[in-house]
Amino acid sequence: MANLNKVFLIGRLVADPQLSHTNTGTPFTRFRIAVNNPYRDRSGNWQEDTLFIDIVLWGDAADRAVSRFSKGSRVLVEGRLRQSNWETEEGEKRSRIEVRADRVVGLDPRREQNETLDEIDDIEF
Repeated sequence: MANLNKVFLIGRLVADPQLSHTNTGTPFTRFRIAVNNPYRDRSGNWQEDTLFIDIVLWGDAADRAVSRFSKGSRVLVEGRLRQSNWETEEGEKRSRIEVRADRVVGLDPRREQNETLDEIDDIEF
């Protein structure tokens, strides 16, 4: 049986992305997006749940994202789920699930981004 691990999300950055580097100099950025999920409750009234999703982006794409996006930017994220595991200084085991982004596309027409809406048509489902 084949496995599939593919994620597409549209949301807004909750803070400015910050560029970091690994010990070997590889650039990366971690940022969080808010993804709204509207629904009708039992009374028929519209409600909204918001998910906060951690995203990690590597290489030159991380460099570009930091210069192009800021808090409130609306983005499309294409990637896959990944689990990170680590141990705290107190010896507690921790883990988190994040999206390892393959592509991040800006969706705000008011920002200076020529590639935004044209790139969305490229996505094959």
